[in-house]
Amino acid sequence: MGKMYTEFAAEYDEAIQNNAYNALYERPTTLALIGDVNGRTVLDLGCGPGVYAKIFTELGATVTAVDVSDEMVSITKSKLQKTGAAYAQDLSLGLPKECDGSFDGVVCPLMIHYLQDLTLLFSDISRVLKSGGVFVFSTHHPMIDFDPSDKSSNYFAVEKITEEWDTTGELVEVSFFRRSLTSIFSTLSECGFAMERFSEGTPDVKMKSIAPDTYERLSRRPNFVFIRARKTA
Repeated sequence: MGKMYTEFAAEYDEAIQNNAYNALYERPTTLALIGDVNGRTVLDLGCGPGVYAKIFTELGATVTAVDVSDEMVSITKSKLQKTGAAYAQDLSLGLPKECDGSFDGVVCPLMIHYLQDLTLLFSDISRVLKSGGVFVFSTHHPMIDFDPSDKSSNYFAVEKITEEWDTTGELVEVSFFRRSLTSIFSTLSECGFAMERFSEGTPDVKMKSIAPDTYERLSRRPNFVFIRARKTA
């Protein structure tokens, strides 16, 4: 877990409220895939500072939010004000606290690339979903992080990448895993999901005014992938 989500948790929360990549690219695309949550039970995995949890609660959902960072969970709890549950859990270990068939939907925004192996988490997501439940998640587009000029790199392998990001206004080292689309789709299928929709996202037109270069780049070169899958069993 990088210090951006612990030491700089408050700064991260402030940064993603209205920024280009999170607020005007990732969030609207993911929300469009989720659809109506009124009256539904929703599990928010990798909840970060609780932006989605708050949105879902205001839309009438009963929300449980989970994140590995105690700092992020604390921020989420302050936003939910006891209208939903939030707790810390290392998601590489699955969802041991959640009961079978508990949720109508699971959302996991920009988190799975921090896990080296997805099988346990995806299996547990299937387990805690009700029959026909929906799993929506976003992650890095594998082709963005793949360097074809690096002869030691293998697109079809799960490879660890370390970069410096300035999301919070200060360069912070972040490590994550790049995996192929084949790997993601295969794991979904093996864990009892059928993919319903696949998107590479569209930047909100509002981005034109606050980050025109980013808007132009994302309009022709996607940075994330977005998937809506349904539990089949």
